[in-house]
Amino acid sequence: MKRLLLTALLMFLYVGVFGQNNTLFEKATEAYNNGEFQKAIELYEKILENNQHSAALYFNLGNAFYKKNEIGPSIYYYEKALLLSPNDEEIKNNLGYAQNMRLDAIEEMPQTAFAKFYDTTIALLTFEQWAYLAIAMTMAFVIAYIAYYSLLGATQKRISFILSIIAIVICIASIAFAYLQFERFQQDNPAIVFSREIAVTSEPNKRSERIFTLHEGTKVNVLETLDDWQKIKIADGQTGWMPSENLKLLKKF
Repeated sequence: MKRLLLTALLMFLYVGVFGQNNTLFEKATEAYNNGEFQKAIELYEKILENNQHSAALYFNLGNAFYKKNEIGPSIYYYEKALLLSPNDEEIKNNLGYAQNMRLDAIEEMPQTAFAKFYDTTIALLTFEQWAYLAIAMTMAFVIAYIAYYSLLGATQKRISFILSIIAIVICIASIAFAYLQFERFQQDNPAIVFSREIAVTSEPNKRSERIFTLHEGTKVNVLETLDDWQKIKIADGQTGWMPSENLKLLKKF
């Protein structure tokens, strides 16, 4: 009985918070449409404080900051939206507009044709989506396998057999892609520079040599953390150290 009451209470609280977040989202969107971008940002951030995360929420935050010409935060929230919805063309387009306003123009390291094909293929879905596809193909294989032994006609058996082979091949490929995508997700630790200008040094201290300079909105990959410093790598392959306070990690939800 106590467990039932506790479950009912948790459901009531969840519904209450969900309704509150919907109301805040509607008010924030109304404020944005009225040109009250700072008010919209404050309302959207209240939803984040309730531990509610979604691609739509981060996308709208990115739009609001972009309207205020705050490039670092706008890129940051667009990138977070893209993590949750990697194939959303509208997010990609708006992110591209914001990136064009950055001061840093960093050329990416050249890739071979095979590397480009590999990256494009595994990036079609997230590792979770690849896993779901693998499950769906397993079910399809089982159905086709049962149909092969249940059907009487030779043509129907042949079709069922071919479909089962296709399903199992896609299943195996999906499992492999899910694993590779998960490995990449774990190794990749992206962050956005939030300082107008920051020196990247050869060692994690302020007395070391400046290697290069980065500006607000630039995306980096964090390789290592030491005290209040982080070793970063940029798209052209250069690495260096910068204070942690100048970065905001994208995978921190």
